[in-house]
Amino acid sequence: MSDTNSPQDWNALAERVACHVDNYLNGLEAVARGDGGAHTIPLLLLEVSQVILAGAQLGASADVILPDNWEPEIGDDPDLDAVRTGLAERLGDLDEYVEVFDPYKDTEPTSYRLSDDLVDVASDLVHGLRHYNQDRPLEALWWWQYSYFNHWGNHAGASLRALHAYLANDRLGVAQEAAVAQ
Repeated sequence: MSDTNSPQDWNALAERVACHVDNYLNGLEAVARGDGGAHTIPLLLLEVSQVILAGAQLGASADVILPDNWEPEIGDDPDLDAVRTGLAERLGDLDEYVEVFDPYKDTEPTSYRLSDDLVDVASDLVHGLRHYNQDRPLEALWWWQYSYFNHWGNHAGASLRALHAYLANDRLGVAQEAAVAQ
């Protein structure tokens, strides 16, 4: 996008991001309920990857500036603790992982929980979605972009790496065992 985004450009971007956000939230809730079964990790990898695409679109766009430079009040965001608990139950021992959160400023590994990270992302996304659903796409974009750079982008990226690492290790281990058995 150019530095002079038109309202139509912003509206189209807001619509695309809102679609990714809806899909992420619905997917996360389904996995937390147990709908993913044996496919929990691949489904989470897919959901996180798709919402990171929305983040990349926000990151590649010009800065969203609100006309009055303030965010209208939308009330309290929904409580996502049931989703967090459901994810932690589904993930079990895979919930905890180690990450270097900022490879340029923080070189010490820190322990994180996938369930916390995935719900932190959801919390930021649902806040913007509430603006979008109240016919305020510019406020939604501003929030999504700001919180992408400030918070949810890091959590989504860390979650993606952890989910990918688990799947890669699992799949490569299976392939190596099959080669040894022959």
